[in-house]
This record gives sequence, C-alpha cells and structure tokens, in this order.
Amino acid sequence: MMAPRIKILHLITSLDTGGAEMMLTHLAPAMDRQRFENVVVSLTTAGPLAARIRAEGIRVEAIEMSRSMPTPMALWRLYRLLRSERPDVLQTWLYHSDFCGLLAGLVARIPAIAWNIRCAQTDDRYQRGINGALVRMLAWLSRYPDAVAVNSHAGRQVHAELGYRPRRWAVLENGFNLARFKPDPTARRSLCHELGAPETDRLIGLVARHDPLKDHETFLQAAAILLGNTPNVHFVLAGTGVDDENQALTATIDTLGIADRVHMLGARNDIPRLTAGLDIATCCSLGEGFPNVVGEAMACGVPCVVTDVGDAALIVGDCGVVVSPGEPKALASGWQQLTAMDCGRLGDLGRRALDRVESCYSMEQCIMRYQEFYTSLSNPVTA
Repeated sequence: MMAPRIKILHLITSLDTGGAEMMLTHLAPAMDRQRFENVVVSLTTAGPLAARIRAEGIRVEAIEMSRSMPTPMALWRLYRLLRSERPDVLQTWLYHSDFCGLLAGLVARIPAIAWNIRCAQTDDRYQRGINGALVRMLAWLSRYPDAVAVNSHAGRQVHAELGYRPRRWAVLENGFNLARFKPDPTARRSLCHELGAPETDRLIGLVARHDPLKDHETFLQAAAILLGNTPNVHFVLAGTGVDDENQALTATIDTLGIADRVHMLGARNDIPRLTAGLDIATCCSLGEGFPNVVGEAMACGVPCVVTDVGDAALIVGDCGVVVSPGEPKALASGWQQLTAMDCGRLGDLGRRALDRVESCYSMEQCIMRYQEFYTSLSNPVTA
C-alpha cells in the first residue's frame, strides 16, 4: 500500500523575481507528486511568478499582507488558511515569512515547521530599524521551529554568529538547470561578433547587478592591471544597472583608460548564451552565500576566478582560482593564471568544472535533498 503523500505548504514573503522565489518556482513543480503535495502561499500579493507556478499545476494563494508591517487581520487569514490546509510541513522562506509562519503555525498546531534562510550576510538593511529588530527576534525564536534550512555553509555560520540556535540545521545547497546552462560551441563566436572583439582575444566576464557587494570597482581596477601585461583581453559586464548610464562605473572606466576593452551590457535575457561565450567567469563579491553565477558558469564549461566569500571556494573546488576579496592585484593575478593557459588546458579545466556541477550541484540533486529533508520532518522517529 502506497504511503500517503506528504503535504508541504510553502510560505514566502512574495512571488516577485528573486533568488529564493526562483528556487521555489523550480522546486515545487519538480518534486515527486506521488510522494509530495505542494501548496505555495505568498505572504503579500501573488507576484509575477505565481502564474508560472500555477501553470505547472501547483496551487498558489496570497494572504495580501502589507509589506510594511504584519497586521492581526493578515495573521488571522494565515492561521485560517493553515487550519484549512493542514499541511504536514510548513516551509517558510525568508525572514518575514519565518516570523509570521512560526506564529501562525504554532497556534495552528502544524506538525513540522522549517525556516529557510537564503543569505549569508546581513547588510545595513538588516542591522538597524525594524529589519534589524526582526533578525534579532528571529535569532531568539530560532529554538522553536523543527529545523532551519540554509542554502550555504556560510549562511549557517553567519546566522549562528547572530545567535541562531535551532534544534536542527539543514544545508540544502542550490541546484542548477543543466538543460539551460550548458556548453554552447556557437556562443563565443556570437559574443565576439556582438562586442566587435577579435576571436583570438580572451573574454572575461562578470554577471551581477550593480550593488556594492558585487564590487564592480575591484573588477575594473583588476582589468586595468591585467591589460597592462595581457592586452588581448575584453571584459564583459552584464546585470541590472551595469550599463553606459551608470555614471559611477563609466567614470571609473574612463579614469582607468580601458573604455575600448570593457563592454557593459546591462540587464539581459540571454544570460546562458553570454555565460557560455566567456573564456573566464568571475565572482568578485565582497559577500555571498551560495553564488549561483559561479555554478551557472561551471555548468557552461567556463572556468571561474572567485573571491573567497560564502561558499564560492567550495563550489569551485579545484576547477578554478580563488583569491582574496577586495584586492584588484589578487583578482588580476587569478585571471593571469588562466589567460596564460593555452586553449586546450583552459578547455580541460572547463570540462572539469562541468563535471563537478553535474556530480554535486544539479537541480535533480537539489530536489532530492529537499525531498529527503521533508520526509525526515514528517517522519521524525524513523528519519
């Protein structure tokens, strides 16, 4: 006789486009539907990702809570929904849902409650004011959920330092869509043509929105250093806010005298093609949890130079170069190690990177980790 399905209610702050939201959008439809039933609930409104989840046959509800402050009426609606749905596991995603879900879930007597933390650093937004108070309160409340899941070892360490003391930690690393991010033998020639760069030159790229933590300034300073002794290189920058209208970046580029070698492409819809077209991918962040851009590049067979933040070094393993954050000379030196390789050696390194992602970080493995986690929560005695 087949065991009854485990019902999981995912409570997330919103269904706008973001890392946690995209992970949930991939996860819920892909889980084994003979073993699991998934319901997705947005604490606020049904954002743009709701339609994508519904199209996969997963039910989506919205509590319509204000983004500024949870109200008693909204918490009451959440409580009523939980009592109606009676999930075996309440999985909350992100800080606000962790707080509201714990309160409503305990009152509704949900059998198992798990938080899901998706970051490994708390910037100024979460160190003062209401958000700072929320994080401190969650640290104190962390003893009450049955488990706290994190997507990186760095995230676990940072939150333990903040005072989180859960009954159980679970590290559930992200997975990568290897059908979307994959080697593309036509991408490099296409990208060189778009940039007006000779195919004999090397392409080094950074895919990241403009944000102080992504440290575009160090990238550009390192580019100027590398061009001093390796002139046959072009640098590709893609991401929201990274375009010719960004006065801070254009001023730095002009000051460094590298405008003819730096291409700022802004937000793009063809990131897999751009990534597969690179010779070397970069993550030069000052802070990260589990940087998806690193795994995505490796899935495309592109070697990476990364700063030693979050789980970046763990993801790369021995298939790339790890350098200290915030140091242009170190970043340029890391690039130099790879640009000094001939095409054959660099290609071998890229193939090793792809093998590593396939063996450790595929989306299928990620989904399997979540399914095992939910099974253990619903069967705590036998898990």
